Amino acid sequence: MINFEAHTNKERLDMLNSIGLQSCDDLYRSLPVDIKIDGLNLGKGLSELDVTKEIKKLAAANKTDYACFLGGGASKHFIPACVSQIASRFEFNTAYTPYQAEISQGTLQSIYEYQSMICNLTNMEVSNASMYDTATACAEAILMAVRITGRKKVLVCKRLNPQYRQVVNTYAQAADIEVSDDLSVIGNDIACVLLQTPDYFGAIHNVEQLKEKITDSKTMLICCCDLISLAILEPPQCDIMVGNLQPAGNSLSFGGPYGAYFACLDKYKRQMPGRVVGRTVDSDGNQAFCLTLQTREQHIRREKATSNICSNQALVALQTTVYLTVMGIKGLRDAALLSSKNAHTLAEKLMDKGFELQSKNFFNEFVLKVNNADEFLANLKENKILGGIKLDNNRVLVCTTEMNTDTEIDNYVYFAI
Repeated sequence: MINFEAHTNKERLDMLNSIGLQSCDDLYRSLPVDIKIDGLNLGKGLSELDVTKEIKKLAAANKTDYACFLGGGASKHFIPACVSQIASRFEFNTAYTPYQAEISQGTLQSIYEYQSMICNLTNMEVSNASMYDTATACAEAILMAVRITGRKKVLVCKRLNPQYRQVVNTYAQAADIEVSDDLSVIGNDIACVLLQTPDYFGAIHNVEQLKEKITDSKTMLICCCDLISLAILEPPQCDIMVGNLQPAGNSLSFGGPYGAYFACLDKYKRQMPGRVVGRTVDSDGNQAFCLTLQTREQHIRREKATSNICSNQALVALQTTVYLTVMGIKGLRDAALLSSKNAHTLAEKLMDKGFELQSKNFFNEFVLKVNNADEFLANLKENKILGGIKLDNNRVLVCTTEMNTDTEIDNYVYFAI
């Protein structure tokens, strides 16, 4: 009889004895008794056909016909069907990080095209192959500025996405970096200033006014910018720019995976985390792609790596590349304009109804002042509208994209109380 188990009982006992244990339970004896459980509440095994039926039954309980006005770092944009079709081809979705990179010319070219598009949108000189998400991109940008300047104090705008701020604080604490949100005085001991525009509350900032406060040439400016907004808003002049890839060809996916872009001035490229793909020619004069910079610990000694945690979201970046290619300059601009137009139309109609806004200078998100945020959102939800994110008892963050129809906007205003 064939034994399909990975190890026999004798093999298990031999391994346990080699580390001075008597049973597998001894591996977990350090855990408190009150957190241990005796088995899982799972049903009996089912056939593939029965599992498919059960999953369909569960999926039918999902509410998918709600009008969505949620934002705050994850928004519902249109994704052309070809994006997932191309990105899911086996040549792409079976490959992760090519450690013999030059044999993966297709993957390298897609990354190179991605980098080029990011540079065009951000008006930056160099882009890496992407990051895990925007929060880690912000944190890695701060670590990069600290390495370049040799300073250990950074300023972070109060209106940065709170999730990004939490990750920044975690990185900073481990690296013994002092983080402050007082941008009124920017002294000569500051490594960098991190600003989000449009910020978490949707407001667009005047970066030039902030730059006037930075009197020391060594202090770096990091801007976190919505990628879609850069199709119609002038990219700010800064040293490092980061931002979210989710709106550009990536679905909400219950919170991830997302991804982030990371771009900087050419003079800082050797301190940039991650990797950079370059284009050259081979010995026969044909176009070829290679990893020009590979400063991750997987490629070089850990102590020399610019980051020991950052990687690239290769498939997420690929989907963004396909999305930007299909949309083109005009399509991306139209999506950005429609997203902004919908937001301002909704805001104006709500103001006509008596509501107030926190700021009128926004792209596609704004803060709406309400009497009771819980009741306001609950009433909208009863009418199949996800009305926004509760900020506090009297404020709601509302987001629109090109996906929101005139009817959805009118219904939002009608049911807003």
